[in-house]
Amino acid sequence: MLKSLILIAALSTPALAQTSVQIDSIFASYRSDKAPGVAVLVIKDGKVQVERGYGVTDLRTHTPIEADTNFRLASLTKQFTATAIMLLVHDGKLRYEDRLTDVFPDFPDYGKSITIRTLLNHTSGLKDYEDLMPSQDNVPEDKLDQIQDAGVLKLLEQQKAGKFAPGTHWDYSNSGYVLLGLAVGKISGEPFGQFLQERIFAPLHMDRTLAYQKGRNEVTNRAYGHSRINGHWQQTDQSSTSATLGDGGVYTSLHDLEKWDAALHNYTLLSKSEMQPALTPVKVPDDSVRGPDNKPAAYGFGWYLNPYRGHRRMWHYGETQGFRNNIQRFPDDNLTVIVLSNRADADPGALALKVADLYLQSAKLMRQPSCRSSSLR
Repeated sequence: MLKSLILIAALSTPALAQTSVQIDSIFASYRSDKAPGVAVLVIKDGKVQVERGYGVTDLRTHTPIEADTNFRLASLTKQFTATAIMLLVHDGKLRYEDRLTDVFPDFPDYGKSITIRTLLNHTSGLKDYEDLMPSQDNVPEDKLDQIQDAGVLKLLEQQKAGKFAPGTHWDYSNSGYVLLGLAVGKISGEPFGQFLQERIFAPLHMDRTLAYQKGRNEVTNRAYGHSRINGHWQQTDQSSTSATLGDGGVYTSLHDLEKWDAALHNYTLLSKSEMQPALTPVKVPDDSVRGPDNKPAAYGFGWYLNPYRGHRRMWHYGETQGFRNNIQRFPDDNLTVIVLSNRADADPGALALKVADLYLQSAKLMRQPSCRSSSLR
């Protein structure tokens, strides 16, 4: 019995000191006072287990990355865009089956078969706006002509057809989420960023989170993106596609993402039944639903939903010029791991899953017969 007690005590911490050392070991290569790095958040059973930074925000000030450092989320933004749409459905101002042409009457006829739902789950068939833009290869960052959301809409309105008939195929679409952001603005009567602020960020007290628009607002405690070029770190913070909003324009920190995770767990903004469409994998006639690793992947509204080692999961990645991010949520395990990075060589998905494995393995050991409370008799 004493042996069982010792084992339970060791696991129930979940060996906090040991886990902390293991996490530090996972991120050891990012520890630096001169190089960009990562920020890591672990939430278990509603409590923060780990919240720390490695590396610096930029190469000028060498400010350490901390829990209140704000990173460009890139495609992690899509979960906020999807929530904004869902809030409009909650308000009765929008339906998932509304057509693109219902929102934008001047859109070409091919938009008549594109619904809000197909935009949300990436089955719209819209062409990638990145492929429709003029090339700006080798243009210095300070000389870039950045496309805005209205420019994306204009490019798509110049097309005569999409890639495929909506609903017949799955193809990840930044174009779709840019249009969703524009739809929020059109239907709500206020700019997309303002809607996010009033309906999501302010109610959740995500005080430092915003949809960044150069010249209109300011990112405080900002991390800048970097790439390693010819053996040296260089700031690569903006690209020609870094100014769009609905697909990737939100900046936030670990502190605020902790509040976001709590809102998801507690159904603060939307009820459990209202969230269900976002957590229902889309089905298409073919086997085209593939994740970034080219493995079968389920997708809802702003979330990948394929399980991990038998554990139910909501997750997403975010990649843009100089930033790599990942969120892994395991609802049945009450576990969330978030890794934000301001360096292009990071693999936050692999890092987040290594951290998740530490907690999932501890939970597995706790469920073994020798570790149950019955052994204390």
